[in-house]
This record gives sequence, C-alpha cells and structure tokens, in this order.
Amino acid sequence: MISYEEALKIILEHSAPLGQQRLRLENLLGAYLARPVLATLEMPRFDNSAVDGFGVQIGDIQEAASDNPVKLSLVGTIRAGDAGNLKLTPGHAIKILTGAPVPKDVEAVVMKEFCEEQENQVLIHQLVDLGENIRRRGEEFRKGSLVLSSGIRVTPPVIGLLATFGYKSFWAYRRPKVALVITGSELVQPGKPLKPGQIYNSNAYALKAAVQEMGILDCQVFEAKDEREATLKQLKKALQMADVVIPVGGISVGAYDFVKEVLTALGVETHFWKVALKPGKPVYFGSWGASGKRKKLVFGLPGNPVSALVTFHQLVRPALLKMMGSPETFLAKIQAKLTTPLRKKAGRLEWVRGIATLENGRFKVCPTKGQDSHMLGGLSKANCLICFPEAEESLSEGEGVSVDFLQWPLS
Repeated sequence: MISYEEALKIILEHSAPLGQQRLRLENLLGAYLARPVLATLEMPRFDNSAVDGFGVQIGDIQEAASDNPVKLSLVGTIRAGDAGNLKLTPGHAIKILTGAPVPKDVEAVVMKEFCEEQENQVLIHQLVDLGENIRRRGEEFRKGSLVLSSGIRVTPPVIGLLATFGYKSFWAYRRPKVALVITGSELVQPGKPLKPGQIYNSNAYALKAAVQEMGILDCQVFEAKDEREATLKQLKKALQMADVVIPVGGISVGAYDFVKEVLTALGVETHFWKVALKPGKPVYFGSWGASGKRKKLVFGLPGNPVSALVTFHQLVRPALLKMMGSPETFLAKIQAKLTTPLRKKAGRLEWVRGIATLENGRFKVCPTKGQDSHMLGGLSKANCLICFPEAEESLSEGEGVSVDFLQWPLS
C-alpha cells in the first residue's frame, strides 16, 4: 500500500497531453489552447469613442462651465459602423456615439450628460482633458502581439476574444474520451421500482457529471453485473473506445470483485493497487496499450459513492487535466482553522468533507455531518476536503489544517 502523494506522482508520470486539433469556436468551450493566440489586427482597430457625446477641440471649451456653457456648431453625427470621415474645425463639434470612429481633428469627447443639444448647435457645460473618452487605436493589442498564451482554458471571454480577432476556429488539445464501467448486480436505474436488496445507480450519474464538468464531452457509461464474463465484456469494449477507462466497484477482494483479475487478463499493466487513503483504500491505477504507442489509463475506483467521487477528484481529475493540456494539475489549497476536534486511527491519510468559510480575513473549516464512504449527504454540502495526515490520530479545535477546495460547482 502506497501513500497518496506517491500514487499521485505515479499517475502524473503516466499522464501527458493528447494531440492537438483545430476546433470551431462553438466547440472550444472547456478545452485548453494548444498554441498562443496572436493579434490579427490592432485592437481597437481605430480611434473610437468610449461614450455617447460630442467631439471637440480643447481650445474651444477652455471657458466651459455648468453656469457658463460654450456654444458650438454641429458638423454632423458619426454612428458605430460609419466611416467617420467628417472634418472638425474650430468653433464646431461632432456628435459621436459609443464605439463610433473619432476623426483625427477631434481632441476629446464630452459626455452627452454635460452637453445640451439644440438645433444644429450644442452647449458644452464642462471642460475635459486632452484625449478624454477616446479609445486609441492599438492601445490594447498591436497587430502580431501575444494575446493569450497556450495552456489557457477556453472560457466565454476567451471565445469572445478569439472572435474579436476574426478567428472562426483555433488549435486546442484534444480532450480525452472517457469510459465509466459501473459494476454491481444490485444497481437499478433511477425511476425504476426497487426490489429487496437493490439500490439506485448513483455513481453512473455523479461520475459522468464530474467528467463533463471538466469540459470533457465524450463520456460513455457501461454497466456490468458482478459476473466475470459481463465485467470482461464491458471492460474490453471500454478499452477499445476510450483514452481513460474508469471501472467503478468490484476492485476490492470480495468473492464477486472481478475487476482487477479481468484487467490483468486483458493485458492492463498494474502500477499500483491500494493507497493509504480514506475514503478510497482499494483504488487501482494501470495502463494499457502496445509498446511504443500512447497507452490508455485505467483507474479502478471503489463502489461506495463518496469513495468514488473523492478518489476521482483527488487522483483521476489531475490526470485528466494534464491530458487536456492544463499547465496546472494541483488542487487549490488553503490553510484553515478547524472548528471542532477530529479523531481517527493512524496509518491512512483521511479526506474529511468540510465547509470552509472566510471570517475576518481568515478561513475556518467545519466538518460536515455524515463522513462514512456511503454517505453522499455530507459530500453534497461540502466545498472542501480537510487533509487529516496519515500519521496523525487527532486534530484539535482551532488547529491549522490543510484544505483542498472541491473543484466542481456547488449548488
């Protein structure tokens, strides 16, 4: 049995970014950029107005005040999308709307709130500084300059920025195909009636949601009863179609736990089995594939719902992030004060579900109720995992602890 730190190190050593592919903007969300984004044009493309107002020359409005407005003649109006070819001469003003081009003779734009428009004239009630309310050409990006580095996750603003520069598509790391193989003869689909001894299949839905939340679109679910041939059939199919195969349940030492045996029979190379971790001791990691080719990763997760989700979050998720091209696979950690004492047996690192809150600039963390590996209630309320070190048997109220924030959205 190895430590959590050793397990994570082994997993990341066997994980690597997948190949690159060019995706249309509508398919990029959640992926990671595989190449830097360069400016295809200057941004802004031209001098334009930041407000609705009136373009003026500073010399004309030196005496402008709320009780002493300056009267200027209107040359015309420039709207967004217009060429902006009007010429401004002393004693005149141009009405310019937000985003519209600013002619080179205009030295500043006075907000319309400080102006009073009359027929063919405008009264200016306020003095402004040279260049005020004018967005200058190229002030954000020069053509050819770096806009975004590779490795950045594609979010809605990233898509907007790509579109701003005219990109219809862009290069991203390929997202892994994931296959979940849920084992258990007792499992029934939600919505169907339960017979004695049966339970609803929560792992299929929870783990698929955890995969999809990462921006991974291709996640197939296979189901197998606790029978060797059924397990073999489904794992064989999963290995053929996916980059990452995640059997859930059947990975321990029970009489009907066939997953590890079947994985060996299929040629999966075992890198570790069992981690000094709670929940999640019987977690498994291996790889499969021909020599010299990219190998597929196999994670065997315990069947208890909390164990499955916690081991996914702490061990599988970092590997998927690395495969997706994320430069960061570590989890967001903080230090917090424990609000209540905790006890356990030494020998395993324990992830205690908790709720971290910020008070007076400092974090405190409170364990949730329901810490057993089958109790999803506590995990559903938690926003973090409290690290209870392997060698420790007790943690005191007020003691500082390391906390990993859970990286999926909370309700």
